Amino acid sequence: MEKLLLIGIDTRSMLNSALKLDYDVYSTSYFSTSDTPTIENQKIILNESDGESCGVFEDQFNPETLLEVSKDYLDEVDHIIPISGISPTDFPKRHQKKILGNTDIGNIEDKYKFYNEIKDEFLTPMTFSVNDIGEAIEINNSHPESQFILKPLQGSGGYDVNLLNNDSDFEFNGREFILQEYVDGISLSSSVLASKSDAKAITHTRLLTMNDFEHNSSFVYVGNILPLTEKSIMANVGNLDEIITLMKHTSEKLAEKFNLLGSNGVDYILNENGLYVIEINPRLQGTFECVEKSYGINMLEAHIKACQGEIINIPKPQYYSYKKIIYSPNRNMYEKIDLDNIYDLPHMGSVTEKSEPLLTIIDNDKDFEKLCKKVELSSKIVNEASIKCQLDKE
Repeated sequence: MEKLLLIGIDTRSMLNSALKLDYDVYSTSYFSTSDTPTIENQKIILNESDGESCGVFEDQFNPETLLEVSKDYLDEVDHIIPISGISPTDFPKRHQKKILGNTDIGNIEDKYKFYNEIKDEFLTPMTFSVNDIGEAIEINNSHPESQFILKPLQGSGGYDVNLLNNDSDFEFNGREFILQEYVDGISLSSSVLASKSDAKAITHTRLLTMNDFEHNSSFVYVGNILPLTEKSIMANVGNLDEIITLMKHTSEKLAEKFNLLGSNGVDYILNENGLYVIEINPRLQGTFECVEKSYGINMLEAHIKACQGEIINIPKPQYYSYKKIIYSPNRNMYEKIDLDNIYDLPHMGSVTEKSEPLLTIIDNDKDFEKLCKKVELSSKIVNEASIKCQLDKE
């Protein structure tokens, strides 16, 4: 039996799918959610314990640590699937040959290179490479008709994305950033399966950020709703069929242009000016479980088969599926919450810091309105439980 390693920030959902396939499964993850399956060959960096803080993810996570603790696995396994949090380019050359998925993604992960690759072919926000905040403000002032955001040159999930104004005292602290035109609109995404000879967009989703719920100019990723319909887009657009057709053709064209393999995501923003290409996520996406619940397929198997040359037939969706990440409203000690649609659960008694990811709500239903009500009710229950378990109360 061939040996397969899943490696990334959180392998829970992919691990559940991998265990249904004919592989000897290995896993290395940063998070150790209590609902992650326990397997023989498994390494977890964050060892949660009663009364101990899980810390701040951005301060503690380092992909090099994932590689270091996995070094014996890397030599032992036949195949490697990197998940969010680690790039194929982080792996030594001898191990890159084992990766099921993309390996040559320098022109995708580097957002400025990506912009230059697509700017003449696709609608995309005006983008500049900047060395410091002074240069960013100077460019901003020379384009008074536009608003801009600062984004890390590399990164995902909407972290460290900030609206720019002339009063900004933002510090780069040795990191590289781009200055990008801020496009206000509806966030959307496509999921694309690609082989060496073909590419097929399998679903389109409403992409959700913190701003959709808090209206606070935060671009942090919160979740998705799929499939994309006049209901799930949650906005008044009169030509949705045309928009979906454009997303499909654009996503497939981008997959072919960048020689993508396996499951990939393409993020967009839609407004009255058109459909803007924002970025490609050249790996399994956060929509993973939503696709499985809606379409009744094993997405890990679909990814692997695409990498090996076969794009599976995708059935019609049977359900709407909704994913919503709950970020902790306060510093709290986790106690059991009696819901059947929550995942990525902390260990009992562990401490989650304010604004850190607490857990994930994932649900599905044939009725869109009913689904939304279930997810929002669960959100309310989780937040109320967090307040009840709050630490350091004033």
